[in-house]
Amino acid sequence: MSDTPATWALPVNVEQIQQLLPHRYPFLLVDRVIELVPDTSVVALKNVTINEHFFLGHFPGHPVMPGVLIVEAMAQAAGLLTQISSRMKGDQGSPLFYLAKVDNARFNAPVVPGDQLRLEVSLKRLMRGMGLFVARSLVEGKEVASCELMCAARSDK
Repeated sequence: MSDTPATWALPVNVEQIQQLLPHRYPFLLVDRVIELVPDTSVVALKNVTINEHFFLGHFPGHPVMPGVLIVEAMAQAAGLLTQISSRMKGDQGSPLFYLAKVDNARFNAPVVPGDQLRLEVSLKRLMRGMGLFVARSLVEGKEVASCELMCAARSDK
Protein backbone atom coordinates (compact mmCIF):
# COMPACT_ATOMS: atom_id res chain seq x y z
CA MET A 1 0.00 0.00 0.00
CA SER A 2 1.40 3.38 -0.93
CA ASP A 3 1.45 6.36 1.40
CA THR A 4 -0.39 8.78 -0.87
CA PRO A 5 -2.86 11.11 0.83
CA ALA A 6 -5.78 9.24 -0.78
CA THR A 7 -4.63 6.05 0.92
CA TRP A 8 -5.33 7.62 4.30
CA ALA A 9 -8.93 8.56 3.62
CA LEU A 10 -11.31 7.93 6.50
CA PRO A 11 -12.22 5.62 8.00
CA VAL A 12 -8.78 4.13 8.68
CA ASN A 13 -9.19 0.41 9.32
CA VAL A 14 -7.21 -1.95 11.53
CA GLU A 15 -4.98 -3.16 8.68
CA GLN A 16 -3.91 0.43 8.00
CA ILE A 17 -3.49 1.08 11.73
CA GLN A 18 -1.03 -1.83 11.87
CA GLN A 19 1.06 -0.04 9.24
CA LEU A 20 1.20 3.03 11.46
CA LEU A 21 1.69 1.64 14.98
CA PRO A 22 4.06 -1.09 16.18
CA HIS A 23 1.43 -2.55 18.55
CA ARG A 24 -0.05 -5.98 17.91
CA TYR A 25 -2.46 -8.29 19.70
CA PRO A 26 -3.02 -8.21 22.59
CA PHE A 27 -1.84 -4.59 22.87
CA LEU A 28 -3.30 -2.97 19.77
CA LEU A 29 -6.20 -1.11 21.37
CA VAL A 30 -7.59 0.92 18.45
CA ASP A 31 -9.86 -0.67 15.84
CA ARG A 32 -10.72 2.28 13.59
CA VAL A 33 -10.11 5.99 13.04
CA ILE A 34 -13.32 7.75 12.09
CA GLU A 35 -12.43 11.47 12.25
CA LEU A 36 -9.19 13.38 11.83
CA VAL A 37 -8.20 17.01 11.54
CA PRO A 38 -4.51 16.81 10.58
CA ASP A 39 -2.14 17.97 13.32
CA THR A 40 -5.13 18.90 15.49
CA SER A 41 -7.44 16.07 16.57
CA VAL A 42 -8.52 12.48 16.04
CA VAL A 43 -11.49 10.31 16.94
CA ALA A 44 -10.91 6.57 17.07
CA LEU A 45 -12.88 3.53 18.22
CA LYS A 46 -12.08 0.52 20.38
CA ASN A 47 -14.67 -2.26 20.46
CA VAL A 48 -14.49 -3.94 23.86
CA THR A 49 -15.38 -7.64 23.74
CA ILE A 50 -15.51 -10.41 26.33
CA ASN A 51 -12.67 -12.08 24.38
CA GLU A 52 -10.15 -9.47 25.59
CA HIS A 53 -7.29 -11.23 27.39
CA PHE A 54 -7.38 -8.91 30.41
CA PHE A 55 -10.92 -9.94 31.36
CA LEU A 56 -9.61 -13.34 32.50
CA GLY A 57 -8.17 -11.74 35.61
CA HIS A 58 -9.79 -8.27 35.78
CA PHE A 59 -12.15 -9.32 37.33
CA PRO A 60 -13.47 -12.91 37.20
CA GLY A 61 -17.26 -12.76 37.28
CA HIS A 62 -17.25 -8.96 36.94
CA PRO A 63 -15.20 -7.99 33.84
CA VAL A 64 -13.94 -4.39 33.84
CA MET A 65 -11.40 -2.92 31.38
CA PRO A 66 -8.33 -1.77 33.34
CA GLY A 67 -7.97 2.00 33.47
CA VAL A 68 -4.34 1.80 32.44
CA LEU A 69 -5.43 0.15 29.18
CA ILE A 70 -7.97 2.90 28.53
CA VAL A 71 -5.09 5.38 28.93
CA GLU A 72 -2.98 3.25 26.57
CA ALA A 73 -5.80 3.27 23.98
CA MET A 74 -5.91 7.07 24.17
CA ALA A 75 -2.10 7.20 23.77
CA GLN A 76 -2.33 4.95 20.70
CA ALA A 77 -4.97 7.30 19.24
CA ALA A 78 -2.52 10.18 19.83
CA GLY A 79 0.12 8.21 17.95
CA LEU A 80 -2.30 7.70 15.08
CA LEU A 81 -2.98 11.45 14.98
CA THR A 82 0.74 12.16 14.45
CA GLN A 83 1.32 9.27 12.02
CA ILE A 84 -1.72 9.85 9.79
CA SER A 85 -1.17 13.64 9.78
CA SER A 86 2.41 13.13 8.64
CA ARG A 87 1.46 10.69 5.89
CA MET A 88 -1.41 12.86 4.67
CA LYS A 89 1.21 15.54 3.97
CA GLY A 90 3.20 13.04 1.92
CA ASP A 91 5.87 12.39 4.57
CA GLN A 92 7.09 8.90 5.39
CA GLY A 93 5.62 9.23 8.86
CA SER A 94 6.64 10.93 12.05
CA PRO A 95 9.10 9.38 14.50
CA LEU A 96 7.76 6.77 16.86
CA PHE A 97 6.60 8.41 20.08
CA TYR A 98 6.73 6.87 23.54
CA LEU A 99 4.34 7.69 26.34
CA ALA A 100 6.36 9.84 28.74
CA LYS A 101 3.82 11.25 31.18
CA VAL A 102 0.17 10.99 32.16
CA ASP A 103 -1.44 13.85 34.09
CA ASN A 104 -4.88 14.45 35.54
CA ALA A 105 -6.16 10.94 34.80
CA ARG A 106 -9.78 10.53 35.82
CA PHE A 107 -11.97 7.46 35.58
CA ASN A 108 -15.69 8.19 35.77
CA ALA A 109 -17.34 4.86 34.95
CA PRO A 110 -16.34 1.25 34.31
CA VAL A 111 -15.84 0.00 30.75
CA VAL A 112 -17.26 -3.49 30.25
CA PRO A 113 -17.65 -6.06 27.46
CA GLY A 114 -20.00 -4.82 24.76
CA ASP A 115 -18.96 -1.19 25.16
CA GLN A 116 -17.49 0.81 22.30
CA LEU A 117 -14.88 3.30 23.47
CA ARG A 118 -14.83 6.54 21.52
CA LEU A 119 -11.31 7.93 21.89
CA GLU A 120 -11.10 11.69 21.36
CA VAL A 121 -7.59 13.15 21.34
CA SER A 122 -6.44 16.71 20.58
CA LEU A 123 -2.91 17.98 20.18
CA LYS A 124 -2.40 20.78 22.69
CA ARG A 125 1.16 21.60 21.67
CA LEU A 126 4.26 20.16 20.00
CA MET A 127 7.68 21.24 21.22
CA ARG A 128 11.22 19.87 20.85
CA GLY A 129 10.21 16.33 20.01
CA MET A 130 7.48 16.23 22.66
CA GLY A 131 3.75 16.23 22.09
CA LEU A 132 1.18 17.24 24.69
CA PHE A 133 -2.29 15.82 24.09
CA VAL A 134 -5.66 16.17 25.79
CA ALA A 135 -7.61 12.91 25.67
CA ARG A 136 -10.95 11.56 26.70
CA SER A 137 -12.88 8.33 26.24
CA LEU A 138 -16.63 8.05 25.97
CA VAL A 139 -19.15 5.21 25.97
CA GLU A 140 -22.58 6.04 24.55
CA GLY A 141 -21.80 9.76 24.78
CA LYS A 142 -20.78 9.67 28.45
CA GLU A 143 -17.19 10.40 29.45
CA VAL A 144 -15.65 7.36 31.15
CA ALA A 145 -12.02 8.54 31.32
CA SER A 146 -9.85 11.56 30.57
CA CYS A 147 -6.23 12.65 30.92
CA GLU A 148 -3.38 14.68 29.50
CA LEU A 149 -0.64 12.71 27.74
CA MET A 150 2.92 13.68 27.00
CA CYS A 151 4.68 11.66 24.35
CA ALA A 152 8.37 11.89 23.42
CA ALA A 153 9.90 11.16 20.03
CA ARG A 154 12.01 8.05 19.93
CA SER A 155 15.67 8.95 20.34
CA ASP A 156 17.28 5.55 19.65
CA LYS A 157 17.03 5.76 15.84
